[in-house]
Amino acid sequence: MTAIHYTVEAADLHAHLFRVTLTIAQPQTLQTVSLPVWIPGSYLVREFSKNLQNLSAKQGRRSLPTQQQDKCSWAIACKSGQPLVLSYEVYALDNSVRTAWLDSQRGFFNGTSLCLRVHGQEQAPHQLQLQTVKSQPHWQAATGLAPLKIDKKGFGLYQAKNYDSLVDCPVELGAFWSGSFNACGVPHRFVVAGALPSFDGDRLLADTQKICEAAIHFWHGSSKAAGKKTPHPNYLFMLNAVHDGYGGLEHQNSTALICKRDDLPRLNGLSTSPRKPEGYTTLLGLISHEYFHTWNVKQLRPDAFARYDYSQENYTQLLWFFEGFTSYYDDILLRRAGLIDDATYIQLLGKTIAQVQQTPGRHVQSVAQASFDAWVKYYRQDENTVNATVSYYTKGALVALCLDLTLRREFKPAGHTLDTVMRGLWKRCQAGPLREQDLLDELQALTGRSWTGEIQRWAHSTQELPLRELLTAHGIQVDAEIAGMAERLGLRVSDAAGSVQVKGVLRGSAGEAAGLAAGDEWLGLEVGAKGQGGSWRLSKLAELPALLGKERKLIALVSRDRRLLRLPLRVPAQASHWQLSVPKERAGHPWPAA
Repeated sequence: MTAIHYTVEAADLHAHLFRVTLTIAQPQTLQTVSLPVWIPGSYLVREFSKNLQNLSAKQGRRSLPTQQQDKCSWAIACKSGQPLVLSYEVYALDNSVRTAWLDSQRGFFNGTSLCLRVHGQEQAPHQLQLQTVKSQPHWQAATGLAPLKIDKKGFGLYQAKNYDSLVDCPVELGAFWSGSFNACGVPHRFVVAGALPSFDGDRLLADTQKICEAAIHFWHGSSKAAGKKTPHPNYLFMLNAVHDGYGGLEHQNSTALICKRDDLPRLNGLSTSPRKPEGYTTLLGLISHEYFHTWNVKQLRPDAFARYDYSQENYTQLLWFFEGFTSYYDDILLRRAGLIDDATYIQLLGKTIAQVQQTPGRHVQSVAQASFDAWVKYYRQDENTVNATVSYYTKGALVALCLDLTLRREFKPAGHTLDTVMRGLWKRCQAGPLREQDLLDELQALTGRSWTGEIQRWAHSTQELPLRELLTAHGIQVDAEIAGMAERLGLRVSDAAGSVQVKGVLRGSAGEAAGLAAGDEWLGLEVGAKGQGGSWRLSKLAELPALLGKERKLIALVSRDRRLLRLPLRVPAQASHWQLSVPKERAGHPWPAA
């Protein structure tokens, strides 16, 4: 048995309990163990130890006391040189990509939720024994861990070189669909849980293969040997299809994904249609995003993440680069893989621009500050998030866009693009930790000039990005499109249940000036400043223009904490956002296809 050995059992499907037995071959005299408080790639302290229970310790037949040191660590007074065996249970009912899940239909876990860290032995080899689930003989197991001795269903013994590698390989359990393909000679497997019988697995495999090949060619060139240069000898996609959900989390040679069942490709329709439903295009973008992370965050990564500290927040100002640049390239790779055309790409880019432009928080925080504050702002969103911060995903993607288009415009004869910079960083940083200075140094080495001013303005200030200028210079037409009523009023609302529920109010908006607040229920209105146009029930915000006619003043009748309020509201004459389009004369332009 190796130095650190875990045995994981699905102990009670209906109680949602995993049982873990941890054997430490050579413990310290006072051995400390702890459970991480966060999972790399998701920047929030989630306190995984809240789900750990019934911890016990033994050496031989002798039971030992476990002394809890803090919220997530325990110390065991034991003898050195004699195996120490810990046993505990973990409650698992979080149907996300970040933690763990177990019921009669499916099991899933990340090592950060189940595997106690053995202090002082993190760099030793770790083994994981997956026990078969006797009550579910049809279940299989899938993980990116290296198998040592497993059965045909995937249960058995796996090995990791250290603790970081162990917890970076989630495990999927259940009666899932499975398919495989090669991308540039690299074996890839795709498992899907929860899909409908109409799911078109062949289409998903074919499209994912194109994405993976586009990414491998991006990083390692188009030669036949490109696949031999990848940081992963094999790769596993794990997708959980649910009624309503979306997200992904990257790992060293795998990714965990979640999507709506309705977004999966279907037989007898999608496979013969030249157009893809919007939800499926979104899913392909998610797959592209997480796969690109294999290089840009799992290998190239913030210098602050050179060694993870699992006991507390790990701060960096570079999420705008690692998440934002990845967000820029996820749709670019769909275009280069031939899965979307230029018009669709430009439409997706327009949505990203609109999201940033409709975020007042971009005037409050730079995207570098937003990266640092991810732990307390981006991952703890509330009704004021849009006013207080900006997404390092969306604005970071636009910083990448500005950098790419500036390079293409100023250095067109030399053929310099952001692609060149990314590949240069891969070599400069030796596929390892990256600092912002590395980006600046690579840009200067490539172009012969300093880019400190651009990065300072675009990433470290709240100045507006030069989007219109750069887009029009590359043949993209930027027009004004009349905004909907919610955007004109500066409101985020939900009206699916037959009433208008205010979810958020944008800073400096007409809604804020009127005194509307998150949590209000907008019941109706009196048309005109004095209600001379009559009183009306409001069930959907889309009804407002018809009720107002040419009038722009109204009294909003609002319920707040069961009190009825009359709030004077003036509707702005007009509001607009950008609409991007590709003129016919731009046909053949290399960006974004190359």
